[in-house]
Amino acid sequence: MKTYRYGDIPARPPAVLTVLALVLLTLGAPLTGGAAAAEGPTARVSQAEAGTGGTVTVTGARWRPRALLTLLICGQNMIGGTNSCANGDGRADTVGADGTFTTKLPVAEPPEPCPCVIHIATVTGEAAAADVTFKVAGHPVAPLPKERSGGERLSVLAARLDGSSGLLTWFGAPPRRRLVVTVGNLGSTPARDPVFEVGTSHGVFAPSWEEQRWRGTVQPGKKARVELDVELSAGAHGDYLVSLRYEDKLLVEEPWAVGRPWGVALFWVLLCVVVAAAVFRIGMAVVNKVRPRTAPAAPPPPSSPGPAPASGAGPALPWFTPDTSPEARTHHQISAPSEEIRPTPKGNT
Repeated sequence: MKTYRYGDIPARPPAVLTVLALVLLTLGAPLTGGAAAAEGPTARVSQAEAGTGGTVTVTGARWRPRALLTLLICGQNMIGGTNSCANGDGRADTVGADGTFTTKLPVAEPPEPCPCVIHIATVTGEAAAADVTFKVAGHPVAPLPKERSGGERLSVLAARLDGSSGLLTWFGAPPRRRLVVTVGNLGSTPARDPVFEVGTSHGVFAPSWEEQRWRGTVQPGKKARVELDVELSAGAHGDYLVSLRYEDKLLVEEPWAVGRPWGVALFWVLLCVVVAAAVFRIGMAVVNKVRPRTAPAAPPPPSSPGPAPASGAGPALPWFTPDTSPEARTHHQISAPSEEIRPTPKGNT
């Protein structure tokens, strides 16, 4: 039997410590993932089934404070995007400061058959969404369509904005353009009727996205021309950015410089001038109506009769008085009696 002295005891192999560390990490990984998943936004409904015309109360927690939400009832588990939702009967709500919300949603039949869900998503800021299973009583139920294999992979080869502003846009009509992109399928499966998201942003604001379905198929290794409409709000002007994404992947961004609608400013200037002129005319008419009437002035006294002008003579010049005018002096010399000039006697001097 081999004996060991105190100094000859062998050390514990380090492999045991390595195995223990790997076991602890393996056990701790699911716990960490579950905690991270629990931190996401949640939602629940007051009842799992309701008929058309009723209401269902939707509550949520762990949402971003003061975020704007949209709530929709969608069919086919919202596989086809918002096109399968009852958009006209949706509701919007704002999350409270504590990250919770409570909203009463009217029950309406979606355009697609069930299985249905209530879709809650943020409108602005960081994207967040949650779906809650819900059954619309009396609504038809159909099997879910076959999900795509995910083999399609679209990329943009070229992009441009087509169109120009017309006269109505100069007077504040909504500017419109058409986003023309050439997409290529780099995947292994065809992309049938892809749903793109077109977003417009201005300045530092986040883009507002709108889903648009393109009818067609892009075969693997092929390319296709896709045209999507872009429209801004009435009176929009400045530098905008048009974005296109597919399956949460940003494909392209195109700048768009929108001119100022000077026709609106010209219209207001003309309106102010016309209104000011009309007010002035009305004011003058009122003043002329209410001012006191004065008696007519007496006619001037008749001028003293003077010698009649000679026949054929023109009117007297204005810078001569009746007594000093050439016609008066001539008449005076002709009509005055002649006097005999007699010599004065010398003795009387």
